[in-house]
Amino acid sequence: MPVDLELAPKTKRPAGERCCEPVVYPDVDRARAIRMAEVAKALGDPIRLQLVDVLRRHAGKVCVCELVPLFDISQPTLSHHLNKLRAAEIVDSERRGLWAYYYVIPDALHELSAWLT
Repeated sequence: MPVDLELAPKTKRPAGERCCEPVVYPDVDRARAIRMAEVAKALGDPIRLQLVDVLRRHAGKVCVCELVPLFDISQPTLSHHLNKLRAAEIVDSERRGLWAYYYVIPDALHELSAWLT
């Protein structure tokens, strides 16, 4: 079914003039967007997402030695992923002797999940 469109002749806009007004403006300010992007980027790896899932479902702090058998990666690689999550302030750790115990920071994912819903 053909549609008749009325086309206006093309005109040149003065320099700096917008072609149209934005339909919607962002609700998220720049600083908050940067923070949420850091969290989303850290969670963008499947292993990191699974690590956060294990840590948030666990009642307390989890020893890194308990995490290694859950994944088909070496302990140094697992530590790398945990360090990325720490840098994004999603998880934190506590040292007990030779071992590090990891846990999800309370409300670390709240802002991102609230925005997504």
